[in-house]
Amino acid sequence: MTITSLDELIKKVRRCGGKPKVAIAPCAEEFVMRSAIEAYQAGIAEPIFIGNREKADEVSQQYDLNIDGFDFYEENDDVAAVAKAVQLFKEGKAALIMKGLVSTSVVLKAILNKETGVPTKGIISHVAIFESSESERLILITDAGVNIKPNLQRKADIIRNALQVARKLGIKKTKVAVLAAIEKVNYPAMPATLDADILAKMSIDGAFGDAFVAGPLALDIALSPSAAARKGVTNPVAGHADILCTPDIESGNILYKALNTIAGKCMASVVVGSDIPVVVPSRGDSDRSKFLSIALASYLTSC
Repeated sequence: MTITSLDELIKKVRRCGGKPKVAIAPCAEEFVMRSAIEAYQAGIAEPIFIGNREKADEVSQQYDLNIDGFDFYEENDDVAAVAKAVQLFKEGKAALIMKGLVSTSVVLKAILNKETGVPTKGIISHVAIFESSESERLILITDAGVNIKPNLQRKADIIRNALQVARKLGIKKTKVAVLAAIEKVNYPAMPATLDADILAKMSIDGAFGDAFVAGPLALDIALSPSAAARKGVTNPVAGHADILCTPDIESGNILYKALNTIAGKCMASVVVGSDIPVVVPSRGDSDRSKFLSIALASYLTSC
């Protein structure tokens, strides 16, 4: 069954049963701690807090959050706290890792460490989901947080990672829009248009299974059936994209934060491609978005 809303995602996680343990590092931030406690109360995850205990107690007292009764590991250095989260996963004491008030790069460096990190299945990439305003469905964005300036091959792998998430959500014959500013190849002025065109041709040759990949497509053409009709774009993806693949991290991050801050969308986001989905909400995300990110990671792990 296709999951069509974030509330439905939460209900699905509850039905799957179990509360995967999520190691949160460093934890001393209001929205991080609040979302983790709410995830526990909702029956979708159990937090393990890592960081400076004194700071964590200050935050919990200031915002009336009760962290007593949860496992807590004292680590006063942010890098050491993240390393501890990875260690707990490798020891089987945690099923998920969540970024606290720390740069994403610190978390990714710990995940990708060849000696102490987490095994990966290929490249890792960032996937975010939000609810469509036009219809009852979820839309995915990739990559807004990991790959800075991906080349053609890496974009193909980013799409494959996102397709795994989409298929897990029950989205069949997934439609992928490879975004650019225009719908025609304009190379070398706009390299993203050439990459998009090649990826679309790869899709025709079966490189992405039963998914439809089209590009280059402007954002309005990807999401709006009326805009696609006005511009005469008639491929199956136009106006109905399930996945938005951005040209680089800058455009992806801007789109993510525009949806969040201007459009008021709640976002759920994870890093996929390793043996563990990593919860990596933006530090500016609300507690609701952080909660939804835990729910998404829990779903990918447990259901």
